[in-house]
Amino acid sequence: MRNILLINSRHYPSLFSFRTAVSAASVQTSNIKAFEVYRYNPETPEVKPHLQKYDIDLNKCGPMVLDVLIKIKNEIDPTLTFRRSCREGICGSCSMNINGENTLACICHIDKNSNKSTKIYPLPHMYVVKDLVPDMTLFYQQYGSVQPWLQKNKPLNLGEKEMYQTIEERASLDGLYECILCACCSTSCPSYWWNPDKYLGPAALLQSYR
Repeated sequence: MRNILLINSRHYPSLFSFRTAVSAASVQTSNIKAFEVYRYNPETPEVKPHLQKYDIDLNKCGPMVLDVLIKIKNEIDPTLTFRRSCREGICGSCSMNINGENTLACICHIDKNSNKSTKIYPLPHMYVVKDLVPDMTLFYQQYGSVQPWLQKNKPLNLGEKEMYQTIEERASLDGLYECILCACCSTSCPSYWWNPDKYLGPAALLQSYR
């Protein structure tokens, strides 16, 4: 017969304390937070635009608002529509209004206060294609209207010689080329809200100045 060793917790208190701590750590408590997301589908005109509430366990989600939207689309509601691409704050695709502020969802940290819901809307004062996707047609038309490419002051026949750029010329572009065309600034501007057909907006004007 095998000898069975019985361990008494009174003789080895540290061992039992360690096992208890490991067991407690393995059981994660939920951290539920509510997110209210703007919903609109042009294919169902009888349903008016509204906020739809989703309860998300933050312990099972990434730290950014975009992580929440991806989790909702992948695990809860595949009909939710939004733009995204780089997830690094470079492409500008996931621009939207989060808790009243225009920002990029991929670099916007989740508010950890579980007693207050986070409200997510598309960019304001733009036509909505669906849910969190705004119609950027006018914005891009305005951008193109200023011919936003570097142009020479003197006429030059392309192909005759290479066009060099000095270090000083390159430095003069700092602060002017970093715009990622997310439209957060333009859609935050009251003048752009009321006169989008007349006022180009800060994004296009920045490129024009460059």
